[in-house]
Parts: sequence; structure tokens; C-alpha cells
Amino acid sequence: MPGDPNCPICHGVGYLRRDLPVGHPDFGKIVPCPCRSKEITQSARERLFRMSSLDALKDLRFGNFDKRGRVGLGQQQADSLENAYNQAGNFAEKREGWLLMVGRYGCGKTHLAAAIANFTIEAGVSTLFLTVPDLLDWLRYAYAGADMSFEERFEEIRECPMLILDDFGTQNATAWAQEKIFQIMNHRYINKLPTVVTTNMLINDFEGRIRSRLQDPDLVTVVKILAPDYRNPTDDTGHPELSSLALHSRQTFGNFSLRKNENIPDAGLKDLENAHIITREFAEQPQGWLLLTGPYGCGKTHLAAAIGNYQAGLGSPPLMVSVPDLLDHLRATFSPNSTVSLDRRFEEVRQSRLLILDDLGTQSATPWAQEKLYQLFNYRYNSELPTVITTSSKMEKLDPRLFSRLQDQRICQIVVIDEVPPYRGQK
Repeated sequence: MPGDPNCPICHGVGYLRRDLPVGHPDFGKIVPCPCRSKEITQSARERLFRMSSLDALKDLRFGNFDKRGRVGLGQQQADSLENAYNQAGNFAEKREGWLLMVGRYGCGKTHLAAAIANFTIEAGVSTLFLTVPDLLDWLRYAYAGADMSFEERFEEIRECPMLILDDFGTQNATAWAQEKIFQIMNHRYINKLPTVVTTNMLINDFEGRIRSRLQDPDLVTVVKILAPDYRNPTDDTGHPELSSLALHSRQTFGNFSLRKNENIPDAGLKDLENAHIITREFAEQPQGWLLLTGPYGCGKTHLAAAIGNYQAGLGSPPLMVSVPDLLDHLRATFSPNSTVSLDRRFEEVRQSRLLILDDLGTQSATPWAQEKLYQLFNYRYNSELPTVITTSSKMEKLDPRLFSRLQDQRICQIVVIDEVPPYRGQK
């Protein structure tokens, strides 16, 4: 395409051959004249927009994003949304470094990513917005004789002034795909090119080389959105996927029986009243560990569930799961049909904001089970994450490694419910 006929540099040709010494890598190459730079830039912007998925997302703006979420969100969930909104807006204006947004489907990641794209396009910045599978399809399409060669297409994506990759981790994980994605990400990492990534995966589930780059705090701002699916408010309880708390929804502090009309020793009644008081205080401000121990049917699970339901009422449902069920969930990840890895499932549990483990000691005592429980306990112990545990086993019969952590009075408060027969619902 010819250039400006009045250009004093190329005299209308539109291209130049750079004056370089023989042996220079660019010797002999033809480059566009500066008189065509504006036209080339505009053409690149239009081409990137055609590649993008933004036609359907053109109405997703910062102005129509509900930054406090729908009614009924817990304080932490709403705060995480507002923080994501603020971080995305700041990134769109400054366009420095990388922004990684992590959260479940429907939490608002794509809306904010599209809002960044629409903002930067209107600011005149060449922007490419794609899901990773679409990006790979564009590269494959270039092999089929598209308007650009594969090398040109690949270089345009690597060098794009603003790259936004939505739903990272959903791509086909072939060796070719992994290598192309790494090459793009590595190039942008080395050159610190503005990049936005959204994903519903845990960072530990990423391919090792990409994970190490996403964990660079000097370049990457990580934003975690805790809100549930905005599009499905009626079916989404907000409970963690593995949690059985919904099955215990009727077990509250209000309907816990102190069993004063039953023939129970005074010591047993005192244990029940003491456990009721301590668990209520813990529910209001979960800190450290709480171990409820006593015979079957004494009320341990009811009180543990009451803690969970109290927190759920504040909008922050914890993860409540029996230890045998937890181990079954972890084993299920070994199935060829599993859609989630063991590492991801285990990470969800051990990093849970509040974890309620019911029936410790009833699980299969295989070496693998013992090791996974130790890893879980050790992580939450060192991190001092709020944890509620119930057990009917004698403390000294537990794994010595678990026992030693439960004996740490700095972290763990032990509540014993003794001399109480199984509850039978007597009036």
C-alpha cells in the first residue's frame, strides 16, 4: 500500500530499507515509513478487535458492574467484589503489570475483564480479548493460509499492547498448546507487557512455568473474588462444593437441647451447658481451633453445625465435612472421569476460611489417609486457620502427630462432653 505522496522520506513509496551495516540481523529488511504508522496502527487495532470476542460484550462496563453484588452476600464476599472492581479500574487506567482475577463461574471476572478491554479500546490502546481456546484456534487457523502467516499472527499476539485472556485453564492441554501459551506468557512476562488473566482454577493447578510467573508479586496483582454465581441466585447457596452443612441446616444454637429434664448426672449437664456457651462464643468470632470430644449422640455434631449455620447466616458459609467423606472426595480425584485434580481439591479444603471436620477418628487408617490428614492439620495449624473438630475417639488413640497439635493450648481449646447418654429426642 503506497504512502503519503508528499512524504519527504519515502516520497510516496510507503516503505524504507533501513541503513544498517552488513551482518546486522535487520540488514536488507523493508520496514514501513513513519508516514504510514498511523494507518498501520489503526489497521492493527481493527484486526485485533475482529479477533476479539468483544461484540457480544460491548455493554459490559465499569458503570454497570454491581460492585457490592446481589442482596444477601456476606461481608467478605461483597468486599472481595468491591476490591476486584477497584483493582480492575486502576489497572485499566494505568495499564502496568499483570492482573490475575480468580473466582468461580459467574462471580464477575469476565465482566470486569471486558470492562477493562472496552475502556482501553476507547482510550486508543490496541487490545486483544480472547478465551484461551479461541486464541489457540486463531493460531491454528493461521496454518490454513489465513490473511496472516502463523509467525505474523503469533508475533501480533505476543506484542499486543493489551492482552486479556479469559477463562485461562479451559484450553486443550496438548503439548503444542502448552508450549504456545508458555511462549506468549513468557514473552509478555520478560517484557512486562500489560496482561489480564481470569481463571476459576487455583494457581497451583497451572503448568509449573506459568505458575511461577503468575506468582511474581513484583509484576502480578492477584485478585480473589469470593462471590457466588450472580446469574443463579436461587440455586446457589454459597456453600463450598464439598460441604454437608446444608444437610444440618436445622441444627442451631436455639434448638440445642440442654437436656435438663432428663436423668443425666450434674457433671454431664454442666458439660452440655459449658459446650453450648463456648461454641456460641466461637461462632461469633472464629479464632484458633475448637475440639469437641465426647461419646456418640452427645451433641458434638449439632454444636459444630450450629457454628457453621451461624456463620452462614452472616453470609460466609464454612466448609463442613465428615473426615471419612473428605477422604472419599480426595480419593475420587484419582478417577479418570474426575474433572478436578487432587491438588486442587486438597487446596480448597486446607485453605478454607473456616473448616469443620466431623467424626475425626472414624476414617480408614491407611498410611495414605493418615498422611493426607496430617498434611491438612499441619497446614492449618501453622497458618492458625479457624478449625472445628469433633471426635468420639480417645485423644491418645489419634495419630500422635495430630494429637500433639490438638494439645497446643495456645491454638486449640478442648471441650469435653462426658457422662451424657445418646440423645433420643425425648420430650
